Amino acid sequence: MAETKDLLKLLERASSARVLIVGDAILDHYVFGDAARLSPEAPVPVVRVERDVLRPGGAANTAVNVRALGAPAELVAVAGDDENGRALARLLEKEGVGGDGLVVSTERPTTWKGRVIARHQQLVRLDREVDGDINAELEDELLGHFDEGLARADGVILSDYGKGTVTARVAAEVILRAGKAGKVVCVDPKEDHFSLYKNVTSVTPNHHEAAAATGIREADDPTLERTGAALLDALRSDSVLITWGERGMVLFSADGATDRIPTRAREVFDVAGAGDTVVATFAAALAAGGSHLAAAQLANFAASVVVAKVGTATASPEEIKEAVERYYEANAS
Repeated sequence: MAETKDLLKLLERASSARVLIVGDAILDHYVFGDAARLSPEAPVPVVRVERDVLRPGGAANTAVNVRALGAPAELVAVAGDDENGRALARLLEKEGVGGDGLVVSTERPTTWKGRVIARHQQLVRLDREVDGDINAELEDELLGHFDEGLARADGVILSDYGKGTVTARVAAEVILRAGKAGKVVCVDPKEDHFSLYKNVTSVTPNHHEAAAATGIREADDPTLERTGAALLDALRSDSVLITWGERGMVLFSADGATDRIPTRAREVFDVAGAGDTVVATFAAALAAGGSHLAAAQLANFAASVVVAKVGTATASPEEIKEAVERYYEANAS
């Protein structure tokens, strides 16, 4: 485990790393309320709506998480020519995320996810989306914006939610061009797209995605080791960081090292968007020159902050610093 001062120094450096995010932008719509009775029309709860909240989701949430660290963030993604797309653009501007790379399509709606939450419990989720691959014209426009942002970036995140933005061509070109420019490339993957992510710096799947991608049923620690080794071999990446729910994370490195990082979360209300926080913090730390292990440890502390919040959320440097210091104080010998 890295020393407190080393992690805090890395956190400070990560706050100035410029990160370019490419992927599926989503508008998250949360309806919060209270449910105290069942409907007379059907056996479902009646939610008395108290407030509606719109938040950037998917790759947009990853970008917001990078920005929350203090780091400059630019997003390259596709949105529809609709009110949801305009709402997403306004949210990105409000959060300070560079949104000049938001490509507007007249043929596809903005991907939208609605969630109804009562008493900290999600009751239902509604999806409005077209998840087929974007066409060649949109790919060209997207890659043009990527090239512009790449010149300014220290690192790249490929945020793949399987909504059609990360096509085989987009993934190949992003990885190739970023690699030639010597940039860190981290991937938040979709399980059926793993073959697209070869020769990247790192991938950050959860244990379900990793198991699905390798066809290895992960039920225990030794099995997870085989899963990590299989992904490293197949992708030829420098590392694979598998998030493992309440058990924390496991970092598999190309040099053969395996590092288990126990969770630092004290309480968990909502894991939605936690993967975005992990890849955002991990990539920014790597782009700032941190080791894979130190970057993973920092990402683990950031995740412990966001899972204690309801809905897609972010972790500020102050919150991460507090989590790091609290852990070390509690475990001082």
